[in-house]
Amino acid sequence: MSGSIPFAPGGYRYMPGVFQYSGGVVAEPGWRLERVRFARPVPLAEGFARIEATLTAAGRPMTGFAACELHSPAPFTEAGFKAFNEIYCGTLARWGIYRDGINPVARSNTCPAIDPPPAPSFHAFTFTMPASGGEGPSFVVAGSGEVPEGKGNYHDHIVARGDTSPAGLRAKAVFVMNEMERRLAALGAGWADVSATQAYTIHDLHPFLADELARRGAIRHGLTWHLNRPPVDALDYEMDCRAVPVERVVA
Repeated sequence: MSGSIPFAPGGYRYMPGVFQYSGGVVAEPGWRLERVRFARPVPLAEGFARIEATLTAAGRPMTGFAACELHSPAPFTEAGFKAFNEIYCGTLARWGIYRDGINPVARSNTCPAIDPPPAPSFHAFTFTMPASGGEGPSFVVAGSGEVPEGKGNYHDHIVARGDTSPAGLRAKAVFVMNEMERRLAALGAGWADVSATQAYTIHDLHPFLADELARRGAIRHGLTWHLNRPPVDALDYEMDCRAVPVERVVA
């Protein structure tokens, strides 16, 4: 897995990304990932406290925190997104995860179009546990919208910015699919290894669903479509995917 870097305290490897999240994580040999989804969104501070309690009860250090999925009230401005991420990364720094501008934790952060939470909240989180063997691949690919990261701003680099026609949405989906495949490859995986794929858009994805997702193998186990917007103004389409052998829902 030449595209990933070990995060030894967590028992996983990560694909380098931007300061707010990595491109994805994959469990090291002897470890697996476990995903916990909240039945209702849990506000950020309370969510971090519940994650800490869950990991402590499982006998894991906070560095075992590997990925999360957030829901926010509405898309951020670029400045607002940066400010939010600095708050979010503050807890990761206290947990000994975020250091020197490097963040190994994968993340998706999207905005429900209907009944959004009143403040940024946790939808789900993923952490490492010792593996019992024979559990198969164990990874999470972080969410990506239709814009390359690390360019200094989003606005000037959005694919088909402002174009939500069928052709524009297809161009966005193709970019995101290519990025998903790049991240999967960095984690030593491919679509055949994926157990769950999620898409986030308020626009009609049916015109490109068969050609750009199904034929490329992205939805062999179906697709979870969230009627959510990506986290930054002017973005229209996002995806993430995973192979997590243990998943559960908590109240």
